[in-house]
Amino acid sequence: MTYLKYALFFAPIALVATVPTTAQSSSARLARVVAHMKAVGTMSADFTQTDRNGRVLTGKLLLKRPGQVRFEYQKDVPLLIVADGRALTMVDYEVKQVQRWPIRNSPLAALLDPGQDLARYGKVIPSSTDDIISVEVRDAKRPEFGTITMIFVAKPGAPGGLTLNGWVALDSKNNRTSLRLSDINYNGPIGQNAFTWEDPRPVRRKS
Repeated sequence: MTYLKYALFFAPIALVATVPTTAQSSSARLARVVAHMKAVGTMSADFTQTDRNGRVLTGKLLLKRPGQVRFEYQKDVPLLIVADGRALTMVDYEVKQVQRWPIRNSPLAALLDPGQDLARYGKVIPSSTDDIISVEVRDAKRPEFGTITMIFVAKPGAPGGLTLNGWVALDSKNNRTSLRLSDINYNGPIGQNAFTWEDPRPVRRKS
């Protein structure tokens, strides 16, 4: 069995310009999210991922901006997802399979590069409270890539007064995958070796 299918919500999605058409409050909320992201150099957290069938996987997230992230799953799941600043790599050690995409073509680009202007390709989902800010990222011209919605929650003392609660992804068939974060720590030391990975594919020897 390949575990890569359980991480498909990390797969490529094109980011396109979206001009916010909502009220000024939405612009202010988006500005808060951008301020939070720019204030976070590193982040570590536990995560719980739930797929469309209700299958739950857990693991550890490490993030270092710009461009680096590591999703290490629970011990019985031989799946690793790493972004090294250039490419997003998904490795299934059980079947020795590797898939790679440019970070800029991944929805995680919105999280990994604080220099990006989120207002260019994201929009705030209206809500009844300022304590929860949901930002949707999607390509209206490529619906087959699906939609990812990041969820931020107000938290005093956190960078920019917000913390990332997680995100929800919908594919083109409206299959839902969610990821929730807990035990989040910001701006602590994370070594560069956290974003390396061991290639499980057989080495081809030269004849």
